[in-house]
Amino acid sequence: MKNKIYGILLLLIMVLMGGCQGRQNTGEVSGEENVYRIYYLNSSMMRLAPWEYRTETADMDSLIQELMTQFLKVPNDVDSQVALSDKVGYLGYQYQLENQVVYLYFDAGYTNRANMDSSREILCRAALTKTLTQINGVDYINIYVADQPLLDLAGKPVGMLADSDFIESISDVNTYEKTNLTLFFADETGEKLVVENRDVVHNINTSLEKLVVEELLKGPALAGRYATLPLDAKLLNVSVNENVCYINFDSAFLNNGLEVKEYIPIYSIVNSLCEISYVNKVQITINGSQDVMFRDVISLNTQFERNLELGETE
Repeated sequence: MKNKIYGILLLLIMVLMGGCQGRQNTGEVSGEENVYRIYYLNSSMMRLAPWEYRTETADMDSLIQELMTQFLKVPNDVDSQVALSDKVGYLGYQYQLENQVVYLYFDAGYTNRANMDSSREILCRAALTKTLTQINGVDYINIYVADQPLLDLAGKPVGMLADSDFIESISDVNTYEKTNLTLFFADETGEKLVVENRDVVHNINTSLEKLVVEELLKGPALAGRYATLPLDAKLLNVSVNENVCYINFDSAFLNNGLEVKEYIPIYSIVNSLCEISYVNKVQITINGSQDVMFRDVISLNTQFERNLELGETE
């Protein structure tokens, strides 16, 4: 009987000792000091999968290095995937105390879509940001690829990344990111285009070109800008092939209620979409047909290119 009691006590001690190591997170953050979440991806690589990790390390440089070591290798007993592809080389980091930024350096494989598609790359950004900004004194990370700042899908520098730039939805377990869009709306005369730069938090599975059109349909948010598209117009589908963006609207797009010149709605779309690095031309269709005259003046049976004479980018 005594041996049985000793056996039970020994088992309890082993369980408690095991709890002092990294462990799967099953709910809220523990709130304990020296416990960090290492962010991996779930087995389907569709969402972030946090893992609690305990360390006694207090030195800033040593702690950053230790968390990155954990980030780059999933424990054997964890059913998760490393967010960074094993085909991408991690080159190191630098910590800037005055701005509380960790600069992370990767080789050119980071932006090779054969190694990481756009969804996984954004998840990797989120995982890196959420892992490292838990450290007291680290508010941001900044990613460099082959000694150049990381660019987003629109060809703009991603820049400083904070934990608040990424949102994990508890209800639908999708991951979101914040993107800056350059949108073109009408000026007060209805004859020119003016720029509105807009930060948008969106699901990573939403294409950038769809996001641009959806934001144009919402209308401007700043004074001195005016709507270019009818509020009741619906985007039916959007795709990109060989640098041409194909946009398909329903017939409500043809409504003439807006007091703008006939070319303004067209080039509001075209100029906004051409701010995306991989879009050079835009083809607009109505219910799948391009044999349409817009406002009886402009034939949609063409591929439109950016028109800088209508307004300058900022």
